[in-house]
Amino acid sequence: MTETRPAAEENDIRQYENLLKKRRKNRWTDIRHQIPLYLMILPGMIYLTCNNYLPLFGILIAFKKVNFSIGIFKSPWVGFDNFKYLFATKDAWIMIRNTLLYNLTWIALGLVIALAIALFMSEIADRKIAKIIQPVICFPFMISAVILSYIVYGFLSVTNGYLNSVILDKPINWYMSAKYWPLILTIVHFWQVSGQSSIVYMASIGGIDKSLYEVARIDGARKLQQIWHITLPLLRHMIILMLLLSIGSIFNSDFGLFYQVTLNSGMLYSTTQTIDTYVYRALLEMNNVGMSSAASVFQAIIGFLLVLLSNAVVRKFDKDSALF
Repeated sequence: MTETRPAAEENDIRQYENLLKKRRKNRWTDIRHQIPLYLMILPGMIYLTCNNYLPLFGILIAFKKVNFSIGIFKSPWVGFDNFKYLFATKDAWIMIRNTLLYNLTWIALGLVIALAIALFMSEIADRKIAKIIQPVICFPFMISAVILSYIVYGFLSVTNGYLNSVILDKPINWYMSAKYWPLILTIVHFWQVSGQSSIVYMASIGGIDKSLYEVARIDGARKLQQIWHITLPLLRHMIILMLLLSIGSIFNSDFGLFYQVTLNSGMLYSTTQTIDTYVYRALLEMNNVGMSSAASVFQAIIGFLLVLLSNAVVRKFDKDSALF
């Protein structure tokens, strides 16, 4: 026993070393096979790094009084003065109120409209017709804000606009009346983004097992019952995910929509001024880069905290639907 034991241990060590060599060789073989995949994701990683991570150094600007003659790093620190200025203005309540109310309304209505479009598209039996309709409803999303502003102006122009010239008996100066613009911006927003927003739900509906609907039809379930008891429950995880992502940008706004489409009319600021447009105007008028950066940091931090809070709530009631 005393003579065979060292031999057995030596044999085990040799087998263990051979196993390590084999695993190491297999690992490098797998890496070589995956090189094309690494090359495919390389452009995306470079873009992500340059566009999302390198600009993080600009957070310093939010806490400094920038003097370009001496550079950003040598500029004096001012603490939270830039943030105080952002909330000390008389327009602070107006821009925060508008940003929140527009986003809350658009998140709620956007979910309903996107789901409705996806459900209608899934009911089109002819796939050729569906392939024609889908690009048509998604096309407005690709229109730039400048072109969009001209389209809206074609409807709202006081002299030659379609509404004033054809439909209304008494012309309305739309660009001087702030009370109409919450509805106008909501209509324009959904016309532009609803088709694009519904694509995610279309793809999810396409992945649902069709046999579930066949069984439901055999049992006598009507179309609305199939949607309520099959489609919507199976879309629950995707709906929650999209809501969580939307909440993260609740303090941001579509700058082109609120600035270009309204033609930057000062008479509309009470209902069209958001954090983004206010910061942009302040940057143009006062050249205050620090305050502009502070607003961006504020939006990012609040959005991040809201995502964490929302995810915690979702995780408490439905752990499988939480982001993390």
